[in-house]
Amino acid sequence: MSLSHSLRRRRQFRKRMLIVLIALGGVVVLTIIGTVGWFVTTGLQALAATPPGVGTTIVAPDESKAAKAAAAGTLSGDEQSAAEYLAVQPTAYWLTPEIDPVGEVGTRILNLAAEAREQNAAVAVVVYGLPERDCSSEHSAGGLDDADYDTWTGQIGEALASLKDLQKIVILEPDSLAQAPDCGNVDERVVQLRQAVDRIAGAGTWIYLDGGHSNWRTAEDQAALIARVERGTTVRGFAVNVSNYNTTSDEFAYAHEIAGVLGHGHAIVDTSRNGAGPDGAVWCNPSGRLTGDSGGTYGDDVVDTNLWVKPPGESDGECNGGPVAGAWWPAGSVELTRDAIR
Repeated sequence: MSLSHSLRRRRQFRKRMLIVLIALGGVVVLTIIGTVGWFVTTGLQALAATPPGVGTTIVAPDESKAAKAAAAGTLSGDEQSAAEYLAVQPTAYWLTPEIDPVGEVGTRILNLAAEAREQNAAVAVVVYGLPERDCSSEHSAGGLDDADYDTWTGQIGEALASLKDLQKIVILEPDSLAQAPDCGNVDERVVQLRQAVDRIAGAGTWIYLDGGHSNWRTAEDQAALIARVERGTTVRGFAVNVSNYNTTSDEFAYAHEIAGVLGHGHAIVDTSRNGAGPDGAVWCNPSGRLTGDSGGTYGDDVVDTNLWVKPPGESDGECNGGPVAGAWWPAGSVELTRDAIR
């Protein structure tokens, strides 16, 4: 074999080895990228699969009425300051068929999800569209018929199921259970709620039923209502003090009483407007109230955490000077935030 031929073979061998090494390097890089991607995806899904707790932060929605009021340019002075302050506070978004109807509610949830990702927050929604909603009151009466409610809650469930990287918190139909005995429709209401749970439930979605509040039904009566709905479902627990003003300590105690009767259970406490406690039995726009402690501040073995569920600044109804239920009330927002924005 000639010297030149031997040199050519060596050069060809080195080229082949270089190609092999480059290929192996590419495999290693792809493996590392895949491993990192797996850990990131797994980490996000693990976070989504973790129930709410102390430190949980929920999204401050751009779609909130506080944010819209602040951006409208029609307020001034304290009213503008109050709206701007409340617009950036993490607060649950209320899904109602009047604002987010069938065919549109899913898009709303996807918008909230995009904002949650930007804020590194959880999605928290209140589902509020049950047939014969608020049947014993004219303040927020309404809701959908049975067929549309089935469709509406199904679309909510589908949209939430697509958010595999986010923690999702659902407060299901405030007042629905505590009010049912007065409405005379407990049996019907139980079926409606159980079916809604089935349509909305999914991985990383934490559902809380209506738990009333400590100045309404006894823990025994409220627990009996909750038990009829939750049995055999994936419900996480119940929410107390939604849209009410009772002190955090009273609602923690009430949640523990309910869980004690049930023999299990977890709770969310609404602290959005309980900074000054209740005004006796007045529940509709009581004067002198204040915003409460921020969400994610408290929790224990029963109470997962506290959250702002009822958006401060939205009226309870046409009472004590307020506009219709759910409408933005500039004067009310000023009163609620008078200590917070000083």
